Amino acid sequence: MLRTVTATRYVTALKEGGSLPGLVEADDCGLYVVKMRAAGQGTKALVAEIIVGELARTFGLPVPEIVLVEISDQLGRTEPDPEINELVTGSAGINVGIDFLPGSLDYSAARPELIEPELASRIVIFDAYTTNVDRTPRNPNMLVWHRNPWLIDHGAALYQHHGSPDLVIRAGDVFPQIADHVLLPLASDLDGAENELVARLTSEEITRAVELVPDTLLGADPGADRAMYIAYLTQRLHGSRPFAAEAARARAALIGDADAS
Repeated sequence: MLRTVTATRYVTALKEGGSLPGLVEADDCGLYVVKMRAAGQGTKALVAEIIVGELARTFGLPVPEIVLVEISDQLGRTEPDPEINELVTGSAGINVGIDFLPGSLDYSAARPELIEPELASRIVIFDAYTTNVDRTPRNPNMLVWHRNPWLIDHGAALYQHHGSPDLVIRAGDVFPQIADHVLLPLASDLDGAENELVARLTSEEITRAVELVPDTLLGADPGADRAMYIAYLTQRLHGSRPFAAEAARARAALIGDADAS
């Protein structure tokens, strides 16, 4: 189970992202970057944060600890910014936070030597599998901390659940947005990464990750929602895996264009 902490102080808003996450101090004396349930993307972004972040950890990718953060409706009342005040006050209840990495820097594609091709390949394949649209040069959602890369902010993954009442019917979709992935030029072993993904993300691990999501973040029938996510992720992992083929095509086109220039 994920640890649950109680927010004791709202430190500051982090206005880089559209979801307006906040830096929050909790009763365990830790600092967490918290995604709020009242933000524009709603609780589905928090669901994706938990499921995809924990599956990434199972796949051996570096992800800061994910925690559930209990927020009181009194926490934001001293915030002078009315937008932040409304957001925090409206997010009373369970929210999702990741461990704050002090002193970390945004990953820059200008420093490709920080990420080995094997790791880049695994990140690209994983993001294609989970339809993560937010790992682009403009918005890589990776931090460098103690000279190591860390993956953050998976709230935009599983993006189809915002518009598809039955996510399972989208399990076989390709993911052309992988062509914009910041690490695609480095991902020279996509076949190996795909094989490892299938080996490590068993149905048991998928179920475990989905069951970490609290009922309060799901819809009126949490059991049905969990079954949908499990079926979608399981079906997408098996069969023809069109997302992997799409990633390979995108990289071939990218490398070909680079050679031509």
